Amino acid sequence: MDIFLKYLIVFGVGGTVCFLAQILIIRTRMTSARILVLFELIGVFLQAIQIYEPIKNFANAGITVPIVGFGASLAKGAMDSIKEFGILGIFNGGVTATSAGITAAVGFAYFFALIFKARSKKS
Repeated sequence: MDIFLKYLIVFGVGGTVCFLAQILIIRTRMTSARILVLFELIGVFLQAIQIYEPIKNFANAGITVPIVGFGASLAKGAMDSIKEFGILGIFNGGVTATSAGITAAVGFAYFFALIFKARSKKS
């Protein structure tokens, strides 16, 4: 029963994040790219004020898988790099911390570009 509760929490938190994004899409004139950046900045903000870790401990993949987790990882990498390299750590910390995810995204995008034919969306 404990694992069921954990899955329920993950699904509830992740679903809430997606639900909020869908409301922004429906009710505002924001594009999906702007909503993506907004959620990433929310992750950066939550990490900066040190609220992200307790949320992550509670929600696990429900908060780390959406783009909010990527923003928090960028912020955490920059904050850790500042401690090691000083102010210059701002420039390399976030990218260093998220390099595996960025590499995977670029690699998968390349792989799928080889398989599928890209085309413009008709309005």
